[in-house]
Amino acid sequence: MDATAPLLSPSARPHAVSRYASIKRDILYVCASSPLHTFLIFVPLGIIWGYLELSHTWTFIFNFLAIIPLAAILAHATEELADKAGSTVGGLLNATFGNAVELIVSIIALRDGQVRIVQASMLGSLLSNLLLVLGFCFLCGGYNRLQQTFNQTAAQTMSSLLAISVASLLIPAAFKATLPHGKEDWIVDDKILHLSRGTSIVILIVYVLFLVFQLGSHHAIFEQQHEETDEVVSELSIKPHHSLTIKSAMWFLLGSTILVSICADYLVGTIDNVVASTGLSKTFIGLIIIPIVGNAAEHVTSVMVAMKDKMDLAISVAIGSSLQIALFVTPFMVLFGWMIDVPMTLNFSTFETATLFIAVFLSNYLILDGESNWLEGVMSLAMYLLIAMAFYYYPDAMVDST
Repeated sequence: MDATAPLLSPSARPHAVSRYASIKRDILYVCASSPLHTFLIFVPLGIIWGYLELSHTWTFIFNFLAIIPLAAILAHATEELADKAGSTVGGLLNATFGNAVELIVSIIALRDGQVRIVQASMLGSLLSNLLLVLGFCFLCGGYNRLQQTFNQTAAQTMSSLLAISVASLLIPAAFKATLPHGKEDWIVDDKILHLSRGTSIVILIVYVLFLVFQLGSHHAIFEQQHEETDEVVSELSIKPHHSLTIKSAMWFLLGSTILVSICADYLVGTIDNVVASTGLSKTFIGLIIIPIVGNAAEHVTSVMVAMKDKMDLAISVAIGSSLQIALFVTPFMVLFGWMIDVPMTLNFSTFETATLFIAVFLSNYLILDGESNWLEGVMSLAMYLLIAMAFYYYPDAMVDST
């Protein structure tokens, strides 16, 4: 063999150039698919600050900002993969990875024994979707319109299912509140732990049946929503549409999941130091701050489609994400805690129970008539702000003692 022969044959060179061009095109396409991707600069900053154990506050801030664009990339890769996999498998992929960021952050927090953070983040995700996201949808979609309309029956069906699932989450809190005061604490805690695990199993069964309803027996009802999603995505695209291959989508899915796990690990690892240095409570961090990370991409999507007057899709994103949290993520975390011997329960405090009831009641009331306007959006945002202010001043000691 001639030692001076080129390492790549002439026929191999175009293939290599084409492959690198395809990779570059995919990266540029994914980065341009959402305005949130400008925050990608914080990914290396967060990892460097966390690895070198620099300022805990800046490590928290950088990794908090880094997870936002990574969540958007993960959601985009999941949608691309779902489009290639077909409607049924695609629906399962969206259902599984739709709240991947919340799952990753919660798993890492639960592994570190941060049960209060996990409980607060679950409740915070519900409040964020039901009040913050829905409020911005009504406000941004209706500020230049007299009224916006949406499918009242579909919205009420999802809202009723959410009310039932949330009610089941509140049963352990009501169970503890009504027990006689003569019982020893460890006996009460043990009963609540077993009740929470049994309730979680029932809720997960309901979730599986909901997937069968959505993807199987009543698939035609949700088919129109899928077509509407594709229409809105094409309308919002700045550049000509480009589709990722299955291999590329899987690589982006894997890469974003790994990076989210790394950033979430550094984020959770600094919570105790942030609490000590800033005076913020763990409940406020978990309930208000962390849900912004996982829901940022959904917030942007919902508001953009609401501004396009696609309120059916906007409400389905907000209420559907809440259903994912209530029916899947929360009971899964209870069972995962059971697997790793961490006593994760569904025992929310009385104050948390009251705020969750208010959020579900208000969201149900606002979508009851099948119409919305900007003032209803202001009402929803005002309620979220009031709850955030209340938890800012509410100490962890009071939450843990109830």
